[in-house]
Amino acid sequence: MESLAAAGHAVRSFRRSSAAGHSPLTSLHGNPPGTIEIFSGDFLSKDDLKRALEDVDVCYHLISTTIASTSNADPTFDVGTNVLGTLRLLETAVAAGTKRIVFASSGGTVYGVPRSVPITEDHPTDPISSYGITKLAIEKYLHLYHSLHGLDYVVLRLANPYGERQRLLAQQGAVAVFLGRVLRGEEIVIWGDGEAVRDFVYVGDVIDAFVAAAEPLRTDERVLNIGSGCGCSLNMILDAIEAVTGRTTLRRYTPGRVFDVPVNVLDIAAARRSLGWAPQVDLKEGLRRFTAWIEQSGTL
Repeated sequence: MESLAAAGHAVRSFRRSSAAGHSPLTSLHGNPPGTIEIFSGDFLSKDDLKRALEDVDVCYHLISTTIASTSNADPTFDVGTNVLGTLRLLETAVAAGTKRIVFASSGGTVYGVPRSVPITEDHPTDPISSYGITKLAIEKYLHLYHSLHGLDYVVLRLANPYGERQRLLAQQGAVAVFLGRVLRGEEIVIWGDGEAVRDFVYVGDVIDAFVAAAEPLRTDERVLNIGSGCGCSLNMILDAIEAVTGRTTLRRYTPGRVFDVPVNVLDIAAARRSLGWAPQVDLKEGLRRFTAWIEQSGTL
């Protein structure tokens, strides 16, 4: 929000809440040139969506009611809240005259078990979690609404973002969870042997990609991987955390999970072509910034 406001845009943030209404956000860090408004409402309510999308040119769709590790427990809920909710969003966007949807998809789940790495956007998509399937279904509906109604869209298939403001006590986000536990001197539970490889990308780089996705694209490519382009095992992440914090990690290894793929590293060449975007912050620098923020904000 703040990066868009700093660029002079009027920004409205829609947050899921049981109590609908809206109020302005006074200020998070100073007074940016643009304005920021917080709107709380029900994602499944057409009326709330209509109010949220009024006079909106670009809609960033980041809402998800599930995560990969829990979605298989209730696929009906996953589809009912995420896919059907998004269809209502798209219908409302067309009626409101919204020009573009920028959708946060999942580069970590839509591909399933990779046949080759790094993974390009034309790699087969065989998700092994309901979360990945619903993300992929939404991508397809975005293409349909573009074909039927001219609604423009950009899909950003995100790797594993980490960084400032990420919750340290959560069910997802390995870097944040690991870093929080290390700083608190707690044990870290690792599913498998810790050699599963993932693509971890700093949140500031992800924000830059989202901001760029609001501008005219340089190519006709609309589905784009957003990652670091490099793979790190969970053990390597813990080693890097030790190097940055100077603390020893307490590790406990447990049997792996069926929905965890062994390796996932994204090819980000298309994002370079279409957005003119490339990551700028490497893992150790990102960890330094994240650690500094945790210590300064007192979020432990």
